[in-house]
Amino acid sequence: MIGNNVKVQNNVSIYEGTTIEEDVFLGPSCVLTNVTNPRSQVVRRSLYETTLLKRGCSIGANATVICGITIGRYAFVAAGAVITKDVQDYALMIGVPARQKGWISRHGHPLGSPDSDGILTCPESGLRYQEIKSGSLRCLDLDEEALLPEAMAIGHQSYGELKKP
Repeated sequence: MIGNNVKVQNNVSIYEGTTIEEDVFLGPSCVLTNVTNPRSQVVRRSLYETTLLKRGCSIGANATVICGITIGRYAFVAAGAVITKDVQDYALMIGVPARQKGWISRHGHPLGSPDSDGILTCPESGLRYQEIKSGSLRCLDLDEEALLPEAMAIGHQSYGELKKP
């Protein structure tokens, strides 16, 4: 199943068992699998594992998502990362195997340190986020399932511009 506004770049295969919610980005040559232990001589079509890519997540170029995984809403999997376990909403995942490096905003910008009230703010949109007791993040200004307001749906600053001191 593939939701609305999903962007699938070149050389990506989407196999049975994968559910892709709305607004997901699949980078060039990313890999989604559907059997943990494939063998040419053993037919496992009835054993395909379920992979869920939740709303707004991004999978970078050449990243691999092992089947049976859930990637949380607006999570960001860096190029070349290998995802071997579930990923929380808004998590920034890098490496092999992937580890969480921090949090990322709905606009795809890393969220720095929280202020004195525990609030993290996106440098581009100004949307505010807060870590909740379960160790995950939530947006304080928009419902997780809501579309971005039209004025926020067009980027105004590149990653490089915001990264400069």
